[in-house]
Amino acid sequence: MRNQQALISLLLLQLHHAIWVSAFSTQSVDSHNLSNVINRKVTRTRAKVFLLQETKGSISSPSIVGERRAARDLIRTLVEEEKCYTTEAGAQAFADACATNVVYEDCYESQPFVGRTAVAQHLTTKAAARQNKGSVRVDKISDGDKACGFAWTWTSNEEEGLRGTTFVELNESKEIQYVREIPEPIYKPGDLTLELLKAVTKDAKPTEPSPFVVRVPKDANDLVKYLFNEVQGQDSKEAMVLFSDNIVYRDFNYEDVLRGKAEVKKFIDDFSFPGIEFRTQRFDDGICSTCFTWEVVLMDNPETIKGISFYEVDPESRLVTYVRDVPESAVKPPILGKLARQLRPGLGVFQGVKLGSRPDGM
Repeated sequence: MRNQQALISLLLLQLHHAIWVSAFSTQSVDSHNLSNVINRKVTRTRAKVFLLQETKGSISSPSIVGERRAARDLIRTLVEEEKCYTTEAGAQAFADACATNVVYEDCYESQPFVGRTAVAQHLTTKAAARQNKGSVRVDKISDGDKACGFAWTWTSNEEEGLRGTTFVELNESKEIQYVREIPEPIYKPGDLTLELLKAVTKDAKPTEPSPFVVRVPKDANDLVKYLFNEVQGQDSKEAMVLFSDNIVYRDFNYEDVLRGKAEVKKFIDDFSFPGIEFRTQRFDDGICSTCFTWEVVLMDNPETIKGISFYEVDPESRLVTYVRDVPESAVKPPILGKLARQLRPGLGVFQGVKLGSRPDGM
């Protein structure tokens, strides 16, 4: 039992790609029985055509892209203009934009920071460590009004280094009330997690899928809610209908990105076994791109692993073209991450790459 718990703890260090198992796998339930349960006859091709017909032009208007979106606009100002992550004045500006009861989950740290004063102190300390040593580049940002998420990269001189994703939520007064920030892991285990996961969940029993109504999501945030709150655990084919043929999927458990439906489908199939529960937590209200937070539970282990996902859809086809997933580390601060920040505070990694060599932080 002790060995199994140790193995589970090891898995929780880098678990997120199992999201696909719990979210879309039928968990070994016969496909004929599944079709009887949900009583659907729409083929992948017909569903895709339906999606294009129903959503064409509905949310790709230039007026929507250009209109003011409170969360997105606030974060762009704080990060790009105020430089809240690399200057002490900017850090204070971020704190000033927070509610008095703000909760800031920096998943590099062991505990969240609660209250405007604690957030100000935390961000000021982070900014002081990097001041005049580097910048933070916003790679992508969702177009949310009440909440948004952004993918970022640390840059220094002619190099770029650490990447990550941050989710920000506003209250009714347009003050920042919640933040979750997760940097990429320095060590990326790749398929090692798959083998460990199979060993730990070998005794898990498959669950029967629940009926769900096939529908056409109206925008990006509705699409991810549909995928993870309705389709999850039921039908991987329905999930794949909503992905572009040229989908780019960045899972930070792996060094390389997944490109195209074939690679993403194989990824799903490889992890198709029970024993994992995926729970969504907070969503933004992005229209053409969206961000949400989640946690994963493995078997009956009381510990969970938190994460953030960023999705981007094509404004014409309304299909998902880009995904960026990042899980937290179970060890906080992560040993390699802490050492890298100490040795190279501007980059946050041991060895950077040429500036601009990873478009959109790829």
